[in-house]
Order: sequence, then C-alpha cells, then structure tokens
Amino acid sequence: MIRAIDVHGQHHWKEAATDTVVLDFDDRHRRRMAMVGTRGLEFLLDLETAVALRGGDALVLEDGRLIEVVAAPEPLIEIRGTELAHLVRVAWHLGNRHLPTQIVGKGLRIRRDHVIEDMVKGLGARVIEIEAPFDPEGGAYAAVAETHDHAGHGHAHHDHGHHGHDHGKHDHDKHDHAAHGHAEHVHDEHCGHDHGHHDHSHAHDHK
Repeated sequence: MIRAIDVHGQHHWKEAATDTVVLDFDDRHRRRMAMVGTRGLEFLLDLETAVALRGGDALVLEDGRLIEVVAAPEPLIEIRGTELAHLVRVAWHLGNRHLPTQIVGKGLRIRRDHVIEDMVKGLGARVIEIEAPFDPEGGAYAAVAETHDHAGHGHAHHDHGHHGHDHGKHDHDKHDHAAHGHAEHVHDEHCGHDHGHHDHSHAHDHK
C-alpha cells in the first residue's frame, strides 16, 4: 500500500489533488492510519510524528501525488457572550477544564456536551447548536509544532526502523451529547456546502 509520508500546510500547495479525505477532529491528529479517499484511493498515513491536520492541508504520497484534507462537519455548540469580557470569562472556564475550544468571530465552539452546556448557560451565555468543521486552538506547544510541520515543506519519513510501535486509533470520550431541548439549532455557513462525493469518505484504523 502506498504511503503518505509528508504534509503540506494549508494553501501552501498548488498542484491538483489526486484524491480527498474527509476527516473529523480526532482523525486529523494521527501518525499512522490506513485511509481511503473519496475517489477510492487506498493509502497508509505514515508520518514520523503525529501532526494536527487542518482542512486545506495536503498529504504527500511517496510518488509525489497529493491528497487534500477536508475537515468533516461535526455536532458542535457555538457560545455567544453578552460582551467581550463575558466571553473571556466563559473561555477561562472552558480552558480550566482543558476542553478543545475553537475561537470564531464573536463566539466559541466546542463539541456538544450537555454538562458543559448547562455550565455555560449558568454563566449567562447563549448556546447555539450547529454542524460545522471543528478546528480548535492547539495551545502554545501545538502552535510551535504546527509552525514547524505546516511550513509548506514538512519532513519526509526517512527512517522507519525505529518505529516499532503503532499509534493506532484511540478511544476518545467525545461527549457528543445533544442538548436537552433548550438550545437553539442552527446550521452555520459550512453546512450549506455540498460535499458531493465526500459523503462516502472513510478512514480505517491501521492495526
């Protein structure tokens, strides 16, 4: 099976992609994983280290072909505050719980979790249910790694001998619970996009 051994960062590539993979947040942070593109191309993601992929990145195959990464829509909630200081306070509480959080415009996005939703509402914030790609902030350490790995010329996987173990797919506690009838349900701008042939994209764990 052909391998993807490198990553080109968002929009740092111009060649036409051979295929596309549509991945959720968890599957966009892998080192080694078998994947199937929307056009049927099977390949093995085989990077030197796990990279936090973003929508718009390109995986580089051994023969130089590119596979475009598309961030899959996921069930999220968008949190709106009454003012900036209020939103910052909410963000502090989310950060105190180490929750992956995405900053967008005048709001915050997290995965659906009814316990957290109740906490946020208790802080006086507005909660809106949406379906959208999830691209949370990576933190200071991840930002450094991202700058290194997404500079448009990531490192090829030259030496495979020392990788005697496989970081396969882990079980994640996603807490994707729907709100209990008290949150607005809207779709943001991402949901209007027609993903067409992306609907059948899937990725398989490599054992």
